[in-house]
Amino acid sequence: MNNEMNNMMSEEEKERIARNFIRQIIIEDLKTNKWGGRVHTRFPPEPNGYLHIGHAKSICLNFGLAEEFGGLCNLRFDDTNPTKEDEEYVNAIIEDVRWLGFDWGDRMYFASDYFDQLYEYAVRLIKMGKAYVCDLSQEEIRQTRGTLTEPGIESPYRNRSVEENLELFERMRKGEFPDFAKTLRAKIDMASPNLNMRDPVIYRIKHATHHRTGDKWCIYPMYDFTHCLSDSIERITHSICTLEFEDHRPLYDWFLDQLGVYHPQQIEFARLNLSYTVLSKRKLLELVQRGIVDGWDDPRMPTIRGLRRRGYTPESIRNFAEIIGVSKKESIVDIAVLEHCIRDDLNKRAQRAFVVLNPLKVIIDNYPDDLVEEMDAINNPEDLSMGTRKVPFSKELYIERDDFMENPPKKYYRLAPGREVRLRYAYYITCTDVVKDPQTGEIVEVHCTYDPATRGGSSPDGRKVLGTIHWVSARHCFPVEVRLYDRLFIKENPNDVEEGKTFLDYINPNSLEIKTGYAEPFLKDAKPEERFQFERIGYFCVDSKYSKPGKPVFNRTVTLKDTWSKILKSLQESNE
Repeated sequence: MNNEMNNMMSEEEKERIARNFIRQIIIEDLKTNKWGGRVHTRFPPEPNGYLHIGHAKSICLNFGLAEEFGGLCNLRFDDTNPTKEDEEYVNAIIEDVRWLGFDWGDRMYFASDYFDQLYEYAVRLIKMGKAYVCDLSQEEIRQTRGTLTEPGIESPYRNRSVEENLELFERMRKGEFPDFAKTLRAKIDMASPNLNMRDPVIYRIKHATHHRTGDKWCIYPMYDFTHCLSDSIERITHSICTLEFEDHRPLYDWFLDQLGVYHPQQIEFARLNLSYTVLSKRKLLELVQRGIVDGWDDPRMPTIRGLRRRGYTPESIRNFAEIIGVSKKESIVDIAVLEHCIRDDLNKRAQRAFVVLNPLKVIIDNYPDDLVEEMDAINNPEDLSMGTRKVPFSKELYIERDDFMENPPKKYYRLAPGREVRLRYAYYITCTDVVKDPQTGEIVEVHCTYDPATRGGSSPDGRKVLGTIHWVSARHCFPVEVRLYDRLFIKENPNDVEEGKTFLDYINPNSLEIKTGYAEPFLKDAKPEERFQFERIGYFCVDSKYSKPGKPVFNRTVTLKDTWSKILKSLQESNE
């Protein structure tokens, strides 16, 4: 980037560029006109499972960079393994990418769209003497591959003639051989220090019905062969992938160079690792199959569907992807960063509501028995345009049990015998007596008096109270199921297992607590995926799975507490 351009940028823009080295590469490419001024990326998921927060980072990166620089981004399904793929996953991925706020226009492709062309490319490699049909089994190929310190052993079928290879490959296509009886391998270098270059398999036999091509094919191309050529066919400029493909880049380049076709640039970045979370498809599948979670959309799962059901917004996830940046360095991002992003977003947009989760009855002895008042409550102090609502108030209320203490310690500013507190948007009340269960000694009622002059929550004589608590009217509230979700693992890095243990040994036994609380009346009509701040408790979302009309179930998205200074420190350390 030249000094003139650098001087024109704001500090915020410079910081954004510094957080994403791929953005720096694109800026330089545009300056040198490397791709004729084009920016064309792609997001290439395999339709064999549901997307998770790691995929969300890649989605935001590929679509976001294309959008930022006026380019294009394709959605391309890498559907080359018919035994693991399903139309269900295709539809789920489409829905998830759209929910995140991205659009690919008319550029949705499938690797299976290119099967005929990929086959012709393989034939061309055979004719060039750069590919051969091999009869070794999968296990024999592994055994002869060699190690990092020892070269591989050449296949005894490596030097078949071009004519024999063409004939065998055609017979493979016609289905004359059983699964895995033969493979097509690239002829590169069995002594290469890069194991990916030791005659990798290009095609394998699989007699399986494909979700799009049916039974047309019984041979399917491997990922490394398919991926680079699909990029080439679509004229991608920047082929962005995660760091584990860095060692595959020489193979990516080899296929394109040998065939003499359009050659995109592969760029690798560090994949997302999130504390208290696993992102391995295998481990996530195990959680589902063992019934540890309630399916792929369980709000404790890091899948996009799980995050959505928990109450995360597309905006919060996109902001998270921007904040954590893109680097070459592997690190674990503190999950508190993600939690901060949703708090910050919902603080601005979520309507406030009164819900009591651990109810304790309060009776205001000097309040008229039959009087019902409606108190004006602000829907969102961060956005006054959201207006106000009416909250019914009566003689008998419920407050949180934690908001009363018979023998309070110092600096306890909530309700206690003889102490005055403010009921939010209502009155000042003073505790005069308590009623206990004669058998257990548990407090079951708190009796109070109120000051009629303090309606709305302020005193005309200017006296101050230190405590403000929320409440619901016992006559008007309704019981509501509230599901308190917490982190699924108790260990910061559940992938780092001790000897004799698995990641399942670190499951948090208290990751879900189901409670019945009392909610103010308007919440009865809350719709699935609507989000609220339960004042003084946290942010909650109406569950899309278990809620019914008039009977919403609320999932806790995140608590109110935020430790932003700790988050900033962890981010700084990960980027050093």
